This record gives sequence, C-alpha cells and structure tokens, in this order.
Amino acid sequence: MSEAPREILRRHGLRPKKDWGQNFLGDEQVLSDIAAACSVGEGDVVVELGAGLGHLTRALAETHAQIVAVERDRDLVRVLEKELALPNVKVIAANAADLDFEQVAQAPRPVVAGNLPYQLSSPILFQLLEQRTRVRRAVFLLQKEVAQRISAPPGGRDYGLLSVLLQAFAHVGIVFEVSAHYFHPPPKVDSAVVRIDLLEKPRADVRDQARFTKVVKAAFALRRKTLSNALKAARLVDDAGLAAALARANIDGQRRAETLSPQEFAALERELPVAPAKPDRTR
Repeated sequence: MSEAPREILRRHGLRPKKDWGQNFLGDEQVLSDIAAACSVGEGDVVVELGAGLGHLTRALAETHAQIVAVERDRDLVRVLEKELALPNVKVIAANAADLDFEQVAQAPRPVVAGNLPYQLSSPILFQLLEQRTRVRRAVFLLQKEVAQRISAPPGGRDYGLLSVLLQAFAHVGIVFEVSAHYFHPPPKVDSAVVRIDLLEKPRADVRDQARFTKVVKAAFALRRKTLSNALKAARLVDDAGLAAALARANIDGQRRAETLSPQEFAALERELPVAPAKPDRTR
C-alpha cells in the first residue's frame, strides 16, 4: 500500500504549493483506474505530466510500460528521485506546458497522461493539439467542468472552442468522475478522467490549421451573436467573401457557433478565400 500524500510531504518537509495548483491524489483504486484507462503495457511509453509525489507514476509503472515522469517543481523532482527506484521509470525536470512529447519519450507516438494542475489544463491541451500526429492518446485528470466542455456534443452551452478543436482530430470521452475529497488538499471542485484518442484520419478535413483555429475562436468569441455577425466582427475576410464561403459550405449564417459540428467548421474554413501574399518590400 502506497504512502499517503500528506505523509510523504511531511517526511520531506514540504507543503502543497497553492500557487502551483498542487492537489495530490493518493487513492490506489482511482490511480489504478486511471492507469487502466491508458491501455498500455510492455513495449509502450507513457509521458506522465506533473508526476507530483509519484502516486500515479507507480500505478502506471505497474502496467510494465516505460514511464517518463515529468515534473517542473524542483522540490518534487528531488522527492521523485528518492522515492521512485523503479527500472521502468525515468524522472525529468521540465515544464509540461512546453514539451515535445515524442522527443521526451524517445519513442514514436507515446501515450500522454497526468493529473493536470487546473491552470495548466488549456495550455497542455493546446500542446496536445499541436502534436496530435505524434501522440497516440492522452488520459488526463481534469477539472470536471473542463472535462465536460471538451467532450460536449454540439448544441449545448458546454460546447466551445476546445470541444471543436479536439473533436475534429480525436475521440474525447469522460471515463469517470473523481470527487474532490480524494485529493490532498481537496480542491474546491470535482474532477474527471478524460481519455483522448487521436484519430489516424481526422473527422474534419482542415486545409489550414492556424486559420481553422482562428475561425472557431472568432465564432465562439461572440457566441450570443449569429455566426455571420461573429465572423464579421473578427474581420477574417470581407463581408462578401464571408457570405460566399458560408453559401458554398451550405451553412446558414444565422446559426450560432454552438450548433456547428467540427466538420462544418472545417468546411467553412476550406471555403474562405485565401489571403493574398504580402509583397516583398525588401527588394
């Protein structure tokens, strides 16, 4: 039976850093269930983000996969190096929000997992999107509200920017919820475990990823307005070009952003006129 987070912290003379969003999970059954959701075994590589005190690291190591435990808090890195003497675990001091997953894993398409600090959830999810062709799946413990948002289908208030961007390229589903009382110290909200399986063939045929993101972001920036008015305000193209693109994509501009599927957003992005190249003034 693993030692409780409170006891490990006390033994090393440490306290949870509130500013870093440190809430440690020590329940063995929950940790085992998270590791099981990763669907890994011998021959696989898991990059664990925010390894903390090593509780999830141990559960992941029991799958016989190779684990790269990433932690940015140097105090916790020292704890991990002392506490984790496992042949299939490597500890790395790094910021999870600024990481090349494949490079750290030293293996193609690793699985990424972790109990993410709430304030780093969005940056890490955007990192996952940028590296989506080089990651097999991700299993994250997130704030329940974030989990509901990224897994939400079109049509509801939870559906938004990250819902579209992730679901265009992955299957996203909540595996199970985790009550706040399982953590030390307990956060003010409950959490949920989300599994994100990156698709070999994306659901949405996107021509330009950066512009696709801009279109979706602009559409949800003024979500109470119609799609047409929200995109006009963003000035991505002129009004005539926008109207023509909506018509070619067979999308009613009077609809609101939350009613469009990722495929419809992609169709709109493909139909928008390409901006002309800027002239070279260096000559």
